[in-house]
Amino acid sequence: MRIIFKTRYDQDINLAPHGGVVFWYSLLAIALVAAPLIVAPFYVGEVSFLFIWSLAGLSLMVLTGYAGLISIGHAAFIGIGAYVHTYLIRRGVPFAPSLLLAGLAATVAGVVIAVPAIRMRGLYLAIATLAFSAIAQEVFVRWEVLTGGSRGVAVPKPQFFGRTIESETGFYYLCLSILVVCILGVLNLLRAPTGRAWIALRDSEIAAQSMGVYLAGYKVLAFAFSAFLAGIAGGLFAHKVGYLTPDIFTPILSIQLLMLVMVGGIGSIHGAIFGAIFLVLLPTVIALLRDYLPAAIAQQPALEPGIYGLILVFVVLLEPQGLNGLWRKIKFFFSQFPMYKSATFKRQKTYMRTERLQ
Repeated sequence: MRIIFKTRYDQDINLAPHGGVVFWYSLLAIALVAAPLIVAPFYVGEVSFLFIWSLAGLSLMVLTGYAGLISIGHAAFIGIGAYVHTYLIRRGVPFAPSLLLAGLAATVAGVVIAVPAIRMRGLYLAIATLAFSAIAQEVFVRWEVLTGGSRGVAVPKPQFFGRTIESETGFYYLCLSILVVCILGVLNLLRAPTGRAWIALRDSEIAAQSMGVYLAGYKVLAFAFSAFLAGIAGGLFAHKVGYLTPDIFTPILSIQLLMLVMVGGIGSIHGAIFGAIFLVLLPTVIALLRDYLPAAIAQQPALEPGIYGLILVFVVLLEPQGLNGLWRKIKFFFSQFPMYKSATFKRQKTYMRTERLQ
């Protein structure tokens, strides 16, 4: 078992606590870079989709996992980013400025919804964001100049320096690069005063306010930053699907994102990645299971949402820290083996809220 002795303040904010983390993440980076060279193009495209879902989950993780603000309206921010990016790309704006402007447009929408919504908390805040998502979907249908209305709008291929990215491999590397940059940005922000203020107001608003944290300002900032990441994910999502219609950005998409965060593990960057893997793989697993289930069950149109709901209930009851919590237990088990204690892995009766920061 590795024991880390911290002797400097810098060790508390380092991205890598020890050399083993650097080694394993270096191997992961090499594997991700080499994957398109040895994997079929279909699977490369699926992994690109996983990167986009990871970025969308990261945006909600910042808001819900670290700032403690529940949102069921992130489909609206993704849709705003997707439509604004498509509108600008179709009018000749280069890819990078267009993607940043799409993120900024989603940021403005996040501030607009945050200013009145931050007075609410818990279930009332969730209902307010859900209402915003429903309003945004109606705007997508009516604003035909921007969105094409119910007919939808085609999304051009991304271009860099006049060269069009046609292959799945090129888009794969594009999504991977943007995801890595966003993850590093979030990790550094969480170690800054802003991130620590978010965690403080999540754990106890009264205690945070007594320490001088401006609650309203940091809540609006959390909404704005989360919406920015969602807008970036929306721009990449537009290129991935190739054709945008308003029925893509329904509240169901927001609920899927919330389930991604819950199943992956609240308050963890790893949780966003694990949740995205779960959300991308589960439809494929359900499609395979339909061949082995009785026809009366396999032909039910609500089979997939029902399985989603059951999994979410089991996660909440049996493993509240999600897949990331399970992964941490497995790592700890092997680090202690064979001297582990069975009581270590029993459910505790009470939890400190700060234990959700991982």
